[in-house]
Formats: sequence, structure tokens, C-alpha cells
Amino acid sequence: MKNKNTSKAQQPPPSKCPDNSAFKQQRVPAWRPILSAQSVLLSFFGIGIFCLIVGICVIIFTTNVQEIKITYSDSCSNCSKLRENSSNSEKGCPCAVHFSLRESIQNHQALESKCAPFSTYSNGSIMAPCGAIANSMFNDTIQLYYHPNAFTPIEVPLLKTGNSWWTDKNVKFRNPKSDGNLPQAFAGTSRPPYWQKPVYALDTTDEHNNGYVNDDFLVWMRVAAFPTFRKLYRRLSRIAEFTEGLPQGNYSLNISYNFPVSKFRGKKQVILSTVTWCGGSNLFLGIAYTVSGAVTILATFVMLAVHLKFRKKLTYSEH
Repeated sequence: MKNKNTSKAQQPPPSKCPDNSAFKQQRVPAWRPILSAQSVLLSFFGIGIFCLIVGICVIIFTTNVQEIKITYSDSCSNCSKLRENSSNSEKGCPCAVHFSLRESIQNHQALESKCAPFSTYSNGSIMAPCGAIANSMFNDTIQLYYHPNAFTPIEVPLLKTGNSWWTDKNVKFRNPKSDGNLPQAFAGTSRPPYWQKPVYALDTTDEHNNGYVNDDFLVWMRVAAFPTFRKLYRRLSRIAEFTEGLPQGNYSLNISYNFPVSKFRGKKQVILSTVTWCGGSNLFLGIAYTVSGAVTILATFVMLAVHLKFRKKLTYSEH
């Protein structure tokens, strides 16, 4: 009789090789393109022409954007000095700026990962939200008035929601669970030093636009890449006299000045702007496409010259 242990030891170990199938042995038919000089040159030339056309179109549409810039930080210099001291954050400081539209605007109007040192107060109270970016949030209140005559100013209707990215409002930022009582959810926290309102009372007219999902807060927390930047504040609501945009005439801005910029010699502007399919007044995208297209076309001609030169040498050597 054979020993069972001996028969088991004589069996070969299980193979770790994959099955001998076309898929696992990479024998499945596949398309293997053969790149020729003609196909490469045509591809480069086509990509270059496409980028060049897109860039020129973006530049043309961008240059047609209408803009009016009103620098109000100089006009509200008294308020700016008042806001330099954070202890004056609860004191109101209104100012007014008047300007005129010589023609109507008929389009849509429009870094750090840690909280320190803006995390807690000396008494142990937690700042909500925390961090230098949140503390420096732009919180001026701006109202735009249209003056069809000298007696009856009309407030221009502006939309304060729908200005932030959907991912920011629904994915990146969320309020703590409150069961309908947001102030209770933020109990035990305090507003940042330069804020006039706590985070749960940023919008007194819309309870769904408060806390960490407030549109103004979300727009500000998407940090700009450069020190001079723009942030979307409001959009024109096209109703009543403003269905076709802002009509020609006199306007004024009533500003509740809260955001201090004099410490770092900053400037604040209100920009009334139209938009196009490619955005507002920003030539960067158009210039980038145009330069990329021009460089690609230039590279195509260089490769064509090299190809023709060496092809002739190969032809002569064969003869």
C-alpha cells in the first residue's frame, strides 16, 4: 500500500500562471495605429488651427464685455480707518457713492489649511468659522439704486444666491446637524474678529442661506490665485424696469463698510459687468489658446521641414 503522505508530497505545487486564454495572455485583437509622418503632421496642424480659432474667438468676445469700475475704498476712507480696530466691528458705518451710466448694460450682471492664529479667543471660545481666510471674508453690504429722476430712487433687484459652485454648497461645505435650529448647532462658538454677524445669521431673510453654506462665504472661501482678484457678489434680477439690463441713467451705491483694507494699502471696487459664453473680462484663456495654437502650428512646420530634408537624403542613399 502506498503511503498517503508520500503521494501528496509528489504532487506538483499549484501553478500561479494565468489561464491560457486570449484575454489573460493578451492575444485579443487590438488596433495598433502606425504613426506616419503625414498623420502626425496633419494631427498637429489640426490641433493648432483649432486652438488658434478658439483663442481668437475668446479674445473677440472678451473684449466686447462692458465694464464699469467704481473704486469706493477711497470715498469711504473714514469707515476704513474705523474698521482697522476690530473692537469697532459692531459699529455701523454707511457711505454712498454716485455714478452714471452713459449707455445701458444689457446682459447678465454680474491658503492656508490651519486655523491658527484665528481658532480660539483668550477666554477659550471657539471661532466659527476659523482661519485667516474666513476672518478676512468680504462682508460689505452693497445696495445699488437707480435714479430715473431726482425724487424716486429705485433699488436694483439683485440675486444673492446661486453665485457659488454647486460642489462647494453641496459637497465641500456642510452645516452641522441642527434639526432646524442652526443657532443651537453653533452654541458655544463666537464669530471671527472682523465679522459683524455670527455665522448662523449671515442672511436674515433666507434661513437656507446661513452657516457654512452661505453663498457669500462659499464664494470667498474659494481662494484666488493672485493678490488682485475679483469675486462675484450679486447678479441682476431681470424684473420690472430691469428686464433688459441696467438702463441708462444715474445710479448710487449705498455701502455698509465692514471689510478693512487700509492696513495693507488695499483697494475695493464695485464692477458692473456683462458676461459672455466664455465668462467675463479675462483675456488669459484667449491668449493661452492663441499662443498654444501658434506654437503647435510652428512646431508642425519645423517637423515638416525636418521630414522633407531627411526624406530626400534617404531617397538619394537608396539610389
